[in-house]
Amino acid sequence: MVNRDSLMHNIESFEKIIKYEFKDKDNLVLALTHSSYANEYKSEKLISNERLEFLGDSVLSVVISENIYKNYSHLSEGEMTKFRANVVCEASLENCANNLSIGQYLLLGKGEEITGGRTRTSILSDAMEALIGAIYLDGGLESAKSFVLSQMEKFIDDSIKGEIFMDYKTQLQEIIQKNNDQKVTYEIIDEKGPDHSKIFVSQVKLDDKVIGVGEGRTKKEAEQMAAKTSLKKIT
Repeated sequence: MVNRDSLMHNIESFEKIIKYEFKDKDNLVLALTHSSYANEYKSEKLISNERLEFLGDSVLSVVISENIYKNYSHLSEGEMTKFRANVVCEASLENCANNLSIGQYLLLGKGEEITGGRTRTSILSDAMEALIGAIYLDGGLESAKSFVLSQMEKFIDDSIKGEIFMDYKTQLQEIIQKNNDQKVTYEIIDEKGPDHSKIFVSQVKLDDKVIGVGEGRTKKEAEQMAAKTSLKKIT
């Protein structure tokens, strides 16, 4: 188990990186405590950061939603929903976590440490959400808002510009590869509307079975939407 002096040194170092000093250091320790570490030291009655992830996810959604609503008045509800999803996705959270070197400061169990937990996407993105939740608990919504926007405002701008998007195709491919060796293929099955405003319809197959259909203004977007439909069914 990490000794107290070493832990406090790490906390001070990490606070300098995130530019936020915790009033209650236990909030930060909790944010950095992965379930594998808590389970490994059950006798210490440690709590993992999973509940903080839940809180941080909600705070993150509110902050990003408010920013998009206030600064991009030309967007419809559907567009705002899409752009928010781009920003709060696992890839963006992992990017932020790496920028802050969160992986270096996580409290991990030995097994998770050996298998590369400090660089695992799911662990890093969850820790980022937990950190947001911890700052919210420690300093309130304004502190959390300031932190989130300092880290993610660029992602909002990039999302609005169309420079980032939720890559459902990659997510689907990764899930399929984990479970079996089946082949994922996409096919444009229909085109609707006039040439200047065409809508493409794509289907995605797992071997020969259709598992999702989606529409979009480009073939790539239609494939992404088909993958999104498939993900909903699979997960």
